[in-house]
Amino acid sequence: MISPNKEPPVASSREFVKQSSLYQEFLAEREEILKHKWLESERLGYDIGFERALLDWIRKHREGWRAARRQNLAHPGPGSSLPFSTAGGKQH
Repeated sequence: MISPNKEPPVASSREFVKQSSLYQEFLAEREEILKHKWLESERLGYDIGFERALLDWIRKHREGWRAARRQNLAHPGPGSSLPFSTAGGKQH
C-alpha cells in the first residue's frame, strides 16, 4: 500500500515546476538579460559578463519590461506572441 504522505515522483515534480508561472517568468526575464548582455557586449566590444548585464538590466529595464509584460499578458493584442525587449517594450 502507498503511504498518503509519499512524495510525488521526481519527474512529475520537474514537470510541475516547468509549467509553473513563476518559472516561466524566470525564463522570460533570463532571456531578456541574456539579450541585454549580448547587445551591450557587442556595443562595448567585449563580453561584459552575466552579473554586470544582470545588474545593468535590472537598473535600466526591469521595471518597464515587467509593466509591459503584465499589460500584454492581461490584454494581448491580435497575433501577439509576447515579444519583449530589454527596453521595456521597445526593441534596441
